[in-house]
Amino acid sequence: MRLASYTQWLTFKPYAAATLPLLLLAACSTPGEVAPGAQKPPVATGTTQPAPKPAASTATPEQAELRALVVQQDRLYDVAAPLLVNNAELCRNNARNLLGFTAKTKFSYSAEFIDAATAMGLTDQLQVAGVLAGSGAARVGLKRGDLLVSIQDKPAPTGADAERKTALMLGALVNGRNSIKVTIARDGNNQPLNVALTRACAFGIELGNTDNVNSYADGRRVLITSGMMKFVQSDDELAYVIAREMAHNTLTHPAKQRITATMSGIIDNLMRLRPDTSSLGGSAGVKPYTQQQDAAADKLALFMVARAGYKIENAAAFWQRLATQYPVTVLNAHTAIHPATAYRLSAIQQAVQDIQAKQAAGAKLVQ
Repeated sequence: MRLASYTQWLTFKPYAAATLPLLLLAACSTPGEVAPGAQKPPVATGTTQPAPKPAASTATPEQAELRALVVQQDRLYDVAAPLLVNNAELCRNNARNLLGFTAKTKFSYSAEFIDAATAMGLTDQLQVAGVLAGSGAARVGLKRGDLLVSIQDKPAPTGADAERKTALMLGALVNGRNSIKVTIARDGNNQPLNVALTRACAFGIELGNTDNVNSYADGRRVLITSGMMKFVQSDDELAYVIAREMAHNTLTHPAKQRITATMSGIIDNLMRLRPDTSSLGGSAGVKPYTQQQDAAADKLALFMVARAGYKIENAAAFWQRLATQYPVTVLNAHTAIHPATAYRLSAIQQAVQDIQAKQAAGAKLVQ
């Protein structure tokens, strides 16, 4: 059983788990010239509202578990959205065009959760689960709960294989287009929308179902564990963690460390509803990043964070607190993979000064 991905940008496959399978209905265009990223965050209000809750007395254990996962992923997605949309320029060849919304059916979950998903209002028809803030979908007013009726006037797939079939439809449409026509059903009425494609970083943003305080990157995905989600004390701190793994991917550090396969295996495992935690003993086979790699990732990440509108001045204090509470001797925690804390803190402080100087001068936030 797997937790569904936020950004399965290029392909879609059946999801066995319990949260938002992405149809950031991916426009998988060929990377090319990237327009400069905005330096102000998009307005995220109302893009991923929690699903309506039934009376507590009627909720089954499966419904409660499903809702808890949705709430945690909603927070992860909300914080990630400005980082993805505002940093296409910095993500370089990892930027793609996309429609910018997630959709799911009751079959987006494993068999034990289908009844719970049905109780939440899902059917065999794709329903919008979230809208990426700042995207073309957000700008035309797409809302959570809208039903996907058609794409370019062709009926949208339904049923157990709807996500994969919809991805195939979109893959054949996006090249050479600036927008895609979708028809949605809202309040019993069909409504056509011309959704502009949005350039964004094409990294999957995943939730890891473990209490280990860690995060991972495998070149195409970022995974933040539930333990890390609980450790961070603000959206700014969560943004530091997400952006740092995005930076590792952009700088191809997993490949350079020859840990791509290892990281992919860890992410695949932790996305499961009930992962095999025995495989997380020690360092789980992950070779620590060098201090130069970590410093470079920290610098790029802070530029990403600033461009997304998050505060950067507390970054050094956050990473110091994490290293103090979970030192390098805690082998399944973050510092064990990123051991050069002192070197990193110096680089972070210098990067913060550089960014603040650019902000004061009104300069573009690029390295």
